[in-house]
Amino acid sequence: MRHRLLLPAAAVALATLLAGCSADPLAAQYADGTTENYISGDGTVTEIPEAQRTEAISFEGTTDAGEQVTSGDYADEVLVVNFWYAECPPCRVEAPDLQDVYEEFKPDGVEFLGVNLYNGAQGSLAFARTYGITYPSVIEAGSPTPMLLAFAGKVSPKAVPTTLVLDREGRIAARINGLVDPSVLSTLISDTVAEGS
Repeated sequence: MRHRLLLPAAAVALATLLAGCSADPLAAQYADGTTENYISGDGTVTEIPEAQRTEAISFEGTTDAGEQVTSGDYADEVLVVNFWYAECPPCRVEAPDLQDVYEEFKPDGVEFLGVNLYNGAQGSLAFARTYGITYPSVIEAGSPTPMLLAFAGKVSPKAVPTTLVLDREGRIAARINGLVDPSVLSTLISDTVAEGS
């Protein structure tokens, strides 16, 4: 496995970006370095070579729009799974970037799926409207088939956001533990899409 940390230049760019988020108090709190009631991922990016990937992840859930989804719905497609919740400051910061990357790769058949860890459907949908998110999110709270159980050992519910890239076989190809850098995510998706080409 290869591990990469965000470069110092990216950290400076992030600080500049966050400074413009003062209209959102939680994003501003995050920009100020305040982590009250919040545990952030450390920004580690992990790529897993094809030969070292474990078994496919099997999951099912209900989206905030009330639709049932399963891992089978994404068979033979690259899937990006983002674990988040509305009160998470970096989740708010990265939301527009995730939407931009989703739109970039949608023509290539890459799918995105959010997993809202704590909010109900109405809160999740309100977040999507506020930040312009057009891909679905599964509601974890009260689910009889928790997504966190399906991804046990891969995602910490106390360190969000976490973003995973699943290959066409449903195996985890890459993980971003913390705030997404859109250029890094684009590279991880491109690498996964190119596999087997």
